[in-house]
Amino acid sequence: MYLLPAEWYEQDGVMLSWPHQDTDWSVILDEIHSIYLNLCREITKRQKLLLVVRDQDLKSTVINLLVSHNIDLGQVQFVIALNNDIWVRDYGPITLVNQQGKLKILDFVFNGWGKKYEGTGYQSFLDDKINGQVISQSANPEAKTESISFVLEGGAIESDGQGTLLTTKACLLNPNRNPQWEQQQIEDFLLEKLGLTTILWLQHGHLEGDDTDSHIDTLVRFAPHNTLVYVACDDRTDSHYPDLNSLETELKALKTSEGKAYRLIALPWPKPKYNHEGDRLPASYANYLIINGAVLVPTYRDQADEKALMQIEKAYPDHEIIGIDCLPLIHQFGSLHCMSMQLPKGFLKP
Repeated sequence: MYLLPAEWYEQDGVMLSWPHQDTDWSVILDEIHSIYLNLCREITKRQKLLLVVRDQDLKSTVINLLVSHNIDLGQVQFVIALNNDIWVRDYGPITLVNQQGKLKILDFVFNGWGKKYEGTGYQSFLDDKINGQVISQSANPEAKTESISFVLEGGAIESDGQGTLLTTKACLLNPNRNPQWEQQQIEDFLLEKLGLTTILWLQHGHLEGDDTDSHIDTLVRFAPHNTLVYVACDDRTDSHYPDLNSLETELKALKTSEGKAYRLIALPWPKPKYNHEGDRLPASYANYLIINGAVLVPTYRDQADEKALMQIEKAYPDHEIIGIDCLPLIHQFGSLHCMSMQLPKGFLKP
């Protein structure tokens, strides 16, 4: 039986999609490249890096960038595929593992977060096709694959690796994804497809500037030993305070499969961050990425950054905790976890 593993399951690598001039990143491309290079350096110290680039010209440019920053090219593999944007977490492959370590790669439908930007010029159809190229160019041919006609983003689900899934009603039950499905139908379907036994549904939790309809990876994350790491707002004057306080109450009431309360670790609340148009940006410390032996944590040039690193260290004491400046990244309303997808051991061609 195949099961959705926890993110701290051993990995072959991490998948990223490289930004280019024809994306919304064009005006701050140099700043975004800096974030990518920091990520590439940390990832390649520990495992492989799978980079999606739109063509051979961009591949050559990226290779020159990596070499100039002393990043080990021997740890990097490339997939040539056209892309609309960088948010790999939401359109990348969702991979299951069985007890023998064999993999099953699932390709769900990505519709641009419920077709949220239809009519604005934003497109998602290229991103929705990338998994086919990833599988054909880089995936281990022994892995099973399945394309599934159901809209699901990776950022909407969290697995503890023991059969429990955590998600939000605001996202998975939103009619802009799968309007013909009721909650029980969605639950039964995901339990079967992901090899799970339980879904924990959260009613509360939303960050201003989040355009995903409350993806769980901006709010609450599983950690080893029945631990939940979550965003908490201690500023009563902040618009987030009532809802995030209700989220905390929900988390305190959740029970593990053994009927016990979860160990809760609260993340600090950063000062509000805004773009040039005055829109508040979703600066979430919960949007971290777990890799082999390390946790890469987004920081926002904020006085709460150091405390966030310390809190996450409590949840992952066997990992090195590394801050990555992600302030430019949230100007497109996502952060570090949103732009990446871990690839479990056995995913890549030997």
